[in-house]
Amino acid sequence: MSGVSKSDAVESDVVDGGSLGRGFGWLWAAYAVSTFGTRLAFDAFPLIAVVVLDAGPGRVAALAAAGLAVGAVVAVPLGPWVEFRRKRPVMVATDLLRCAVLLSVPLAYAFGRLGFAQLLVVSVVVAAADITFRAAAGSCLKALVPPSGLLAANGRFEATTWTATMLGPPVGGAAIGLFGPVVTVAVDAVSYLLSALGIRAIGGGEPRPRRPRADRLRAGDLLDGWRYVLDSPVLRPLFLNTVLVNGLIMATAPLLAVLMLGELGFAPWQYGLAFAVPCVGGLVGSRLARPLVARFGEHRVLVVSGVLRVCWPVGLAFVGPGTAGLVLVMVVEFGLITSVGVYNPVFATRRLELTPADRVARTLSAWTISGKLTTAALTAVWGLLAGLTGTRTAVALAGAVMLATPLLLPRRDHVPGPAPLEPAGDG
Repeated sequence: MSGVSKSDAVESDVVDGGSLGRGFGWLWAAYAVSTFGTRLAFDAFPLIAVVVLDAGPGRVAALAAAGLAVGAVVAVPLGPWVEFRRKRPVMVATDLLRCAVLLSVPLAYAFGRLGFAQLLVVSVVVAAADITFRAAAGSCLKALVPPSGLLAANGRFEATTWTATMLGPPVGGAAIGLFGPVVTVAVDAVSYLLSALGIRAIGGGEPRPRRPRADRLRAGDLLDGWRYVLDSPVLRPLFLNTVLVNGLIMATAPLLAVLMLGELGFAPWQYGLAFAVPCVGGLVGSRLARPLVARFGEHRVLVVSGVLRVCWPVGLAFVGPGTAGLVLVMVVEFGLITSVGVYNPVFATRRLELTPADRVARTLSAWTISGKLTTAALTAVWGLLAGLTGTRTAVALAGAVMLATPLLLPRRDHVPGPAPLEPAGDG
C-alpha cells in the first residue's frame, strides 16, 4: 500500500465500511440500553410524587427543578476530577451509583418507607452522576473512534436517542398503567447495570491521563471548562446558542402540556401521540447529517440546520383544538426534530474536534452543567410569564426569542482552540 500508512488504511476501512470498531459497538450498546431505560421511566418520579405521596403541584415542580439545579451544582468539581482519571472506570462507577440509588426507590416503597425527601435526594444524585458520565463518555468516544468516524458515531447516538424517545414513553406509560410507576424506576435501574456491563466489555487498556501539574486540584481549576469554551471563537457562540435554544425548548414543554391537556382539552393519548410520532424526524435528520456534511461541508450544515431548528417553535402558539390542532403540533414538531436531528451530531462532532483530548471532560462537564442550570432557570421564568401573560402568549414569546438565536452561531469555519496542556507528571 504505497504512500498510505497502516493506521490510515484501518481508519478508512472502519469509516467507509460502516463499522466503527468493537469498542464503539459496546459503548453504543451501553448508551442504547440506558437511554431506553431513562425514557421508559421519563415521568415516573412526578407520578410517584402525585400518586404515591399525594404531593401537590408545587412539590412536584420543586422535585424537577431541584434535581436539575442541585445536581448540576454538585457536579461542578467532578469535571476537573474526571479529566485526569481513566474514563471507563468512572463511567462504570456512575452507572452503578445510578443503579443503586434508583433501586432504593422500589425497595423503600416495598417496605412502606418511601418519602418525598428520598425522591429529592435520588433526583440530585442521578443528575450529578449523569453529568459526570457524559463528561467521561465524550473523552471515551474521542479515544475509541478515529476523527473521520466521529460524525458517524454521533449520528448513531442521535438516532438512538430519538428511537428511545419515540418508543420509551408509550411503553413506559403502558407499564405504569399495568404495574405502577415504581416498576419503571426499577427497570431504569437495571438499564444502568447493563450499561456498566457494556462499558466493561469494551476491554483493552486505557492509559492513565497525566496531569500538567503534580499538585492537587485547586479551586480555580473548577472553572477550566468554562474558560476554554468562552476563550474559543468557535465554541463560545456554539455554547451560547445551544444552551439558550435547548433551555427555551424545554421551558415551553410544561406550558404546552397545560395548553393542550387543559385549555384545549386534548386527551392524554393524543398529547403523547403529538410528540411521539414526530420523533421519526430525529431518525431522518440523524441519517441525513453525514451525507449533507459530505456534500456541503460541516460549517454550512451546522449553520443552516441551526437556523432551521428555531424557525418552527413559534408555530406552537397557534395550535387550536381538534384534529387540525393535533396535526399542526405534529408538523411543527417534525420540522423541529428533523432539524435538531441534523444539527446535534454535527454540533457534537465540531465540539469534539475543537477540544483537545486533555480538556474534553472539563469542557463537556461545564457545557452540561450550564445547560441544566439554564433549563431550570428558563423553566421557572417562563412559568411566571405564563401566569402573567397567559400560556399561549408565553409559548409565542419563547418562539420569538428563539428566532434571534441564530445571531449567536459562528460566522466562520473551523478556528483552532488553545493548544493542549503540556503533561508534567501523574495526578
